[in-house]
Amino acid sequence: MAISDQEIRALEERARGIRKDIVDVTEWAGGAHIGGGLSMVEILVILYFKYLAIDPANPDMAERDRVVLSKGHGGVGYAPVLARRGYFDFDMLRTFNQFKSPFGMHLDGRKVKGVDVSTGSLGHGLSMAVGLALGARLQKKSWKTYCILGDGECNEGSVWEAAMSAAMFKVTNLVTLVDRNRLMIDGKTEDVMALEPFADKWKAFGFTVRNIDGHSFRELAEAIEFAHGHTDAPVVIIANTVKGKGVDYMEDNVKWHYGSMDSRLAEAARASIDRMAGATLN
Repeated sequence: MAISDQEIRALEERARGIRKDIVDVTEWAGGAHIGGGLSMVEILVILYFKYLAIDPANPDMAERDRVVLSKGHGGVGYAPVLARRGYFDFDMLRTFNQFKSPFGMHLDGRKVKGVDVSTGSLGHGLSMAVGLALGARLQKKSWKTYCILGDGECNEGSVWEAAMSAAMFKVTNLVTLVDRNRLMIDGKTEDVMALEPFADKWKAFGFTVRNIDGHSFRELAEAIEFAHGHTDAPVVIIANTVKGKGVDYMEDNVKWHYGSMDSRLAEAARASIDRMAGATLN
């Protein structure tokens, strides 16, 4: 189903709100992995507000689609999306990453409604996602699995072991998305452990590749729908993004892989989000 201009406008407004939510949660928590949370907002928004077959009132619904946030440190971006989708009240996130809170920096599937898999140890998510997708196929179920990888974690060998198995067994009910923001905790991905030619690597491992603007809802929709209809090989969507997207002083700045903010910085971040989103919407 094609995405309409009206839907795009609504999703853009949703993304603006989620970005401000991420700032709020980071301020309440005293710090978080905010840069990568902001970079994947459009990916999460289009999945949770357009494509996923889910029911927040019945989070364990057997026929639900599954999501594996392999870059589990991005929980500060994931939790607000789950809250706004209706899994729990947003104000519960005021305790994010605090003592006895159900919301740790890496979201725990046993404690947080809507989280299918607990993640955090980088490189493991795609393996789990392949297993989930194979399980659905063996049970003749129609639900899909989506895996969101960070580009920095693609340094891990287990990612490529999982990729080989997905191609070998033609796991085409799996959609893999890479948040390609080109920064990791120690610097630029290409300086720490070069990934390029990144698309060619995935192709060599048997995937069909879609290389897109990860902040464009139209391009995300086209790529996801292509993946849904492609049965020759698993599909990876390389979503080119900007770390810290929407906050002018954070964008493409490795300093904000993890960061904290006082009320002054938080207010400046919210103003930047509104200003930059407004320029796009107008």
